[in-house]
Amino acid sequence: MSGTPGDPLEGLPFARSAAVEKFEDWMFGSTRLEELAERARLETRKNFGRTMRLFAPLYLSNECVNTCKYCGFSKDNPIRRVTLTPDEVEMEGKHLAGVGFRNVLLVSGEHPKEVPVPYLAETVRRCVGLFPSVAIEVAPLETNEYREIVAAGAEGLVLYQESYDRAAYAEMHISGPKRNFDERLEGPERGYQAGFRRIGLGVLVGLADWRRELVALAAHVSHLMKVGWRSQITLALPRLRPAAGGFQPRVAMSDRDFVRSICAFRLAFPQVGIVLSTREPMRLRDGLMELGVTMMSAGSETDPGGYTGVGKGRLHRTVRGREVALEAGEREGAQATEQFEISDERSAVDLSLALRKRGLDPVWKDWDRALVG
Repeated sequence: MSGTPGDPLEGLPFARSAAVEKFEDWMFGSTRLEELAERARLETRKNFGRTMRLFAPLYLSNECVNTCKYCGFSKDNPIRRVTLTPDEVEMEGKHLAGVGFRNVLLVSGEHPKEVPVPYLAETVRRCVGLFPSVAIEVAPLETNEYREIVAAGAEGLVLYQESYDRAAYAEMHISGPKRNFDERLEGPERGYQAGFRRIGLGVLVGLADWRRELVALAAHVSHLMKVGWRSQITLALPRLRPAAGGFQPRVAMSDRDFVRSICAFRLAFPQVGIVLSTREPMRLRDGLMELGVTMMSAGSETDPGGYTGVGKGRLHRTVRGREVALEAGEREGAQATEQFEISDERSAVDLSLALRKRGLDPVWKDWDRALVG
C-alpha cells in the first residue's frame, strides 16, 4: 500500500489470508475503477441476484457512559437524552412495521444501568412479534448475556470495532469501558458462540488511515468466516458524519475511493453481505446499488423516539455525566439528540421505487424463525 508504512495487521490476532491479499490487489492495484465496478456488479448478481435487503434502525437510548471524541452520544456532550420504555419501543416498532419494514436493528448507547441486559431482552421480545428479523447494536456483552438476547428472539448482532488502529482507538476513546480494545475486538466471536446467525463487522472511516483500516477489516472478516462459519457475515465502512461535539474526521476518504472499496470487498468476499447506511448521500447510494451493496437502511432516525415522538416527556441533559433537567423554555417541541446527521432522507417507499427503477427487487423479509423451529 503506497504511503502506508508498516503492517496494518500488526498487533491484531488475524493472519493475512488469500482473501485479504485479493482485497489488497483489487483495492490498491492498477485495475481501472470502471473495470472493477463491472466485475463487482457481475459478482453481486451471481451471488445475490437482483435483490436488496431493507432495514431500519430503532434507537432505544442515547444514554452513554463512554467519552468518545467522535460520537454524538459521548458522555461529556450536554445533549438531550432519553431511554425509551419497552412500551415506547413497541410503539416505534409498530410504526416501522406499518411502513413495511420486516427487519429492524435495535441501537443503543452504552450504559449498563440505563440499558441492562434484561431491558435489551425485553425490547427484543416486544419486537419479534412485529419483525421476523431483529438485530442488536449495543455495548459488547459476555457470551451468557448474548445468549439471553438470542433466547429472546434476536438473530443478528452488529458490533463495529470503530478503529483497528490501537493508537488511534486509545486516542478517540478517552474514558469508559469502551476503551478496552480487545474486549470489543473479541465481541463478535462471543456473539457467534451465543448463537447469533448473522454478525456484522465494520470500521468507522475517518478515525485513522482508512487504507490500513480497510485491510484490517478485511482480515477480521476473513478470520470470522473461518471461526464463525455457521453465521452469515456482513461488513460496513460508514464514513463519519457531523454529530454533537463538532468532531471533524482526521482522514478524508473520497467518493471514488469509497466506491472502489465497496467493489474490492465484493470481489474478495463474494458471499459476504455489504451494508450501506443513510450516512451516504442519495446519488452515491443509488450508484452503489448494483456494485456490491446487499443491505440498505431507509427513512432512518438516529434518535430515540425519532419515528413517533415517544419519550419526549422525559427528556433531560447530561452535563459532565450528570443528569440535568431541561429548562422550561426548551421543553416545548424538543426531541432527543440524534447520534449523527443522515444524508439520504428518502422514505422506505421512495427508496423502493429507486431500486425498482434500476431493475432491483427490494426485499422486506428474507428470514423467519420458523425455519429453525
